[in-house]
Amino acid sequence: MTNAAPSSPLQALARIRPDVRAMHAYGVQPSTGMLKMDAMENPFRLPAHLQAALGQRLGAVALNRYPGDRLLDLKAALAKYAGMPEGYGVVLGNGSDELITLLALACAQPGTGQRATMLAPMPGFVMYPMSAQLQGLDFVAVPLTADFELDEPAMLAAIAQHKPAITYIAYPNNPTATLWDEGAVQRIIDAAGAQGGIVVMDEAYQPFASRTWIDRMRAEPARNAHVLLMRTLSKFGLAGVRLGYLIGPAAFVSEIDKVRPPYNVSVLNCEAALFALEHAEVFAAQAAEIRAERTQVLAALRQMPGVEKCWDSEANMILIRVADSARAYDGMKTRKVLVKNVSTMHPLLANCLRLTVGDASDNAQMLAALQASL
Repeated sequence: MTNAAPSSPLQALARIRPDVRAMHAYGVQPSTGMLKMDAMENPFRLPAHLQAALGQRLGAVALNRYPGDRLLDLKAALAKYAGMPEGYGVVLGNGSDELITLLALACAQPGTGQRATMLAPMPGFVMYPMSAQLQGLDFVAVPLTADFELDEPAMLAAIAQHKPAITYIAYPNNPTATLWDEGAVQRIIDAAGAQGGIVVMDEAYQPFASRTWIDRMRAEPARNAHVLLMRTLSKFGLAGVRLGYLIGPAAFVSEIDKVRPPYNVSVLNCEAALFALEHAEVFAAQAAEIRAERTQVLAALRQMPGVEKCWDSEANMILIRVADSARAYDGMKTRKVLVKNVSTMHPLLANCLRLTVGDASDNAQMLAALQASL
């Protein structure tokens, strides 16, 4: 009998893909004792009477059982809430992040000698290129214009050249908070469909936007038959629940559903989401208050010395440009206010900060910290 050679952590680590080892994990800033204005979270908690009612509901959930038919009730509730067209279906995800992963997984071409392509305007959501990399798709980034509008000619040229399997259109976009021209978006959708591609309309920030693409999907179903609508309840007001959903033609979404882990949405997540949808008017009122506050914050930022540019917003965030974003960010952090310094995410975002829109008190504290830090 021979003794096995001693194991080496470095040898074992070599089994991890080199590109994964070169990556940085998604970072969440420590926020204890800070005003958290960096993650577009709803500032409102449930009213006390709803907290008590939800606690009773969750306490009665059968935690000893795997998720079951209650998920069908959730799908039906989401379909009704979103105004889903006839003949469409819903796929549930642990947040929209998981849905992005599932879409990439379903469209990857392992073992074929060919690589599928994902395409999106950038700067945009970081999970698009990350999911492409991890699932083995090529990623094509099409820069926005200097003012963060869609570069329609560049998008059409990139679609013609690369023939992407998946094209993402964030509607509104993160981190720019822009809601792009409807006509330009439809022409891009048409071009992607003409070469057999899927278009995903990412409506994570829909509660704060003036338009939704589901209206176009209902109005022209044949023209948008290759379009999937992705939403999350995070910006609805349930960031901690982690519930995303994907809407599309039933035959289409059933293919995506095949790569979904069987129990990806817990019984607690499911019940909390159902409870929230039963009280959708509470969350709608919160969204309305945030939209009103957004108007006030935009006006204050445009009067603030040192804010060089402030972009219009159709989300619960505002993008600004200052002379020195690192200095402003550090100054705000010293004053116990966390925002997002996005200046290193893309060259177009040089010296930009992304600010969450909160309630009146949070916004006042944020604006004061920003003004003192410029």
